[in-house]
Amino acid sequence: MIRSHAILLTVIGILSLAGCAGMSSPTEPRLVTESYMIQSRDAGIQLFVRNKRPQDMTQFGPEKTLLYVHGATQASETTFDLQLEGLSWMDYLAQRGYDVYLVDVRGYGQSTRPPEMEQPSANNPPIVRTDTAVMDVGAAIDHILARRNLPRINLMGWSWGCAIMADYTTQNNDKVNRLILYAPGWLRTAPTSVQPPLGAYQTWTMEQARSRLQNGAPEEKNKELMTTAWFETWSAAALATDPVGAKQNPPVVRTPNGVNQDTLDYWMMGKPEWEPAKVTVPTLVVRGEWDAVNPLSGTQSVFDKLTNAPYRRLVQIGEGTHFLFLEKNRLQLFREVQLFLDEPSLTK
Repeated sequence: MIRSHAILLTVIGILSLAGCAGMSSPTEPRLVTESYMIQSRDAGIQLFVRNKRPQDMTQFGPEKTLLYVHGATQASETTFDLQLEGLSWMDYLAQRGYDVYLVDVRGYGQSTRPPEMEQPSANNPPIVRTDTAVMDVGAAIDHILARRNLPRINLMGWSWGCAIMADYTTQNNDKVNRLILYAPGWLRTAPTSVQPPLGAYQTWTMEQARSRLQNGAPEEKNKELMTTAWFETWSAAALATDPVGAKQNPPVVRTPNGVNQDTLDYWMMGKPEWEPAKVTVPTLVVRGEWDAVNPLSGTQSVFDKLTNAPYRRLVQIGEGTHFLFLEKNRLQLFREVQLFLDEPSLTK
């Protein structure tokens, strides 16, 4: 019998990050880091993968293995493994005994950039649609399952990454242990005017990216949420993933437009790209209170439609935006996800 736990928990920030998320303590395990490329399912396309785990970890299991994928405009390593005051979210998970992976789909980070990205954007239609991203994630999952001789793993996506991971799960529930959807989107209002055709990719400056990702927070709170030092650390890391864009004036990062074309063709037309009712694994849905990129109404819709998950949970973190995992209250997000991953199965 299916049991659903419909819980909306808002966590208000009461602990300062500086007091609890600084450099690793001597008691925390030493981590091993491996960064390498794997072959995608298309010839000539390689995918960047990073793995972190405790140095003394010798046994691997589905419950302690996790793969993360990024959103529409950010590479995985510049968010999930960005060290702020000596700690990234990837570090946090690995320090707690997890074998943690990230992957960049093609066109992002250090993965192969399709040839269309070396031409003017307007020369080609949008590249790297969601179905292509799901295929790339599938290649990474199969690699990890073979590498560790596992039947399934935990999956986590951010923003567009939620659609990628959830779509994969609906097709491969047997390969997924638990699913974490951080800041998922849902159906949106269609534009009232005719939209110009999109090119192959988009470009954005660091200030433009920050403004979009932190949209929804009170203006006076933005620099409190993400200090100047943290913003500069993130900016340098993001620009380093795109040497071509970084040489422009002003410096930019180029990312594929496929996700934006999908938004126009599906989400704004009332056609979801994945069906939550087809997810049959335990699922956590989590968001920041001030997330205006993917508002609460859409997140609630995703949660409400997860009717066949053995159990599900909806958590909202106070004083956080779409960019919560690089903001002052990020540890609250880390802890809520860790709680979900660490707890024993709630099914009978």
